[in-house]
Amino acid sequence: MAVEQTLILAKPDAVERSLAGEILARFERRGLKLRAARFVQASREVGETHYAEHKEKPFFGELVEFITSGPTLAFVLEGEGAIATCRKTIGATNPADAEAGSLRGDFALAMPDNLVHGSDSPASAEREIGIWFPDGLA
Repeated sequence: MAVEQTLILAKPDAVERSLAGEILARFERRGLKLRAARFVQASREVGETHYAEHKEKPFFGELVEFITSGPTLAFVLEGEGAIATCRKTIGATNPADAEAGSLRGDFALAMPDNLVHGSDSPASAEREIGIWFPDGLA
């Protein structure tokens, strides 16, 4: 399996509920390596760019409002099969469908407050890391 990097966002609801550290710890306990982290209040431009693939969908505005509503902990993880491992750890997008033991299954109640974002492919990870870490990972 290939070593990959992925972007994870502990969204404003996770930060508000003091769950950002637990979210990061779960990934580290899986064996993934933290390569970069930054605590950021996302601008509207960052939110719109991050969710650009949903621009024509009726919930686009709600996504942007939510991600810009408070501070987010953005971090990059690295490891073999990191993207699939993170997606499994995060759980289903809708917390009502997320398995117990996943982050959303254990800590989230309803949309859109689903605590965490994880890149869904190597191409998305590269694009999203560039959005949230425009100056690189160093």
